[in-house]
Amino acid sequence: MKLSIAKSEFQRGLTRIQSIVEKRNTMPILANVLLSTSGEGKKATLELAATDLEVGIRGIYEAEVHETGAITASAKKLYEIVRELPEETIHIDVTENSYLMIRCARAEFNLAGNSAEEYPDLPSFSPEKTVRVQAIVLGQMIERSIYAASVDETRYNLNGVYLEVMKESGKLRMVATDGHRLGYVDRALGLEVAGLSSGVIIPRKGLAELKKLVDEDDADEIEIGFDESSGLARKGDVTLVMRLIEGEFPNYSQVIPKEAEHRFVLPTEILAQALRRVGLFSAERSGAVRLDLTENKLKLSSNNPDLGEAREEIDVDYAGDEISIAFNVRYLMDCLAVMSAKEVQLSFQDALSPAQIVPADDPDTLAVVMPMRV
Repeated sequence: MKLSIAKSEFQRGLTRIQSIVEKRNTMPILANVLLSTSGEGKKATLELAATDLEVGIRGIYEAEVHETGAITASAKKLYEIVRELPEETIHIDVTENSYLMIRCARAEFNLAGNSAEEYPDLPSFSPEKTVRVQAIVLGQMIERSIYAASVDETRYNLNGVYLEVMKESGKLRMVATDGHRLGYVDRALGLEVAGLSSGVIIPRKGLAELKKLVDEDDADEIEIGFDESSGLARKGDVTLVMRLIEGEFPNYSQVIPKEAEHRFVLPTEILAQALRRVGLFSAERSGAVRLDLTENKLKLSSNNPDLGEAREEIDVDYAGDEISIAFNVRYLMDCLAVMSAKEVQLSFQDALSPAQIVPADDPDTLAVVMPMRV
């Protein structure tokens, strides 16, 4: 294999795969990137692919190919090399003993590679039907749900985001929960997404990679499709394939409060800043912050036996009964950080009931946070 490629194009492709390649030593070959060429001359292409057997990504990039072929090499080291090279054309020549000779300007590297035949097959999936979704809408939906997904691998059915079509409204919903908090967002896309008749659970890692794609500067629309076990997302010449999580997502509607006697609205940034300050003194294990709600006042406080106490008051428009309730401060701050709203509404029924947090300008976004006993 012998080719020439612009540094910016090569680096962009290698950047996309860094968080997908397997960093554990279960299968050392999964730490590599697969390079393969198609066509010859100035209109040829280089394909970069990587997988951890659960999530796979392929990207096609313009290159000038002199000899076709395929090779795998350390994704991390190749990226580190390319990142440090000057903004000039990179020339790659694969030797008979599977070394990559990398030349750019006056710099030269010999990087050990492996035969492409040793690389496992990448996940492949061609849905019968795909739909196009605006990147900005998809990105917002991911952001407002993925933060609540569980990181406890023993609860595998919560290690992702549940995607379903709401029968009553026809809206697409993303919802995630870890048992302590829940986040969901609905959006009316006016599209029928194939494979969602009963909902699917998208793995957290796959969704995080999709979020990176939709956040790229040239992202306008993303093509998505699903079946019972696989999901696909495509942006131009980049294709992301993921294995969906098997299992049943819990009946999350049971934890969404139906009633709320206490409710108030306040500026998101003012609440977030107060939580950040008072949270400095919350106990490390519990992260508890207490909210005392009285007429037109919200008092936040925390107590740490090793440090001391912190208190702060915020003016709020509230005329109901006095009540005290406590939450994990990180859970509150996580949901406020993704709502992108000037004001949020907090509501709860009593001191032992979960709180609902909704952007004042977007009732289709909701966060639910379970209270703590303090």
